[in-house]
Amino acid sequence: MSPATCTHLETVADVSPSSEGCEDCLRIGGRWVHLRMCQACGHIGCCDNSPNRHATKHAKSTTHPVIASAEPGERWLYCYPDDAFAEY
Repeated sequence: MSPATCTHLETVADVSPSSEGCEDCLRIGGRWVHLRMCQACGHIGCCDNSPNRHATKHAKSTTHPVIASAEPGERWLYCYPDDAFAEY
């Protein structure tokens, strides 16, 4: 992701996953389709195709702007405020 595309790269940190599944779905007994990891704090949340959309809810409630796919073999970032994707 280039700085011209995403203006939030300074929020990306060296983070570790908060759980092996969607942290919030695990707590409430929910299910998920795909997993996303917050690049500011490591929170693992479910994607927008999942019933609860926890990754987006986390981004909105914390203002952490950048997520990465937490799926094996996928290497991409998404910046919510700039609506920008990038492979890495």
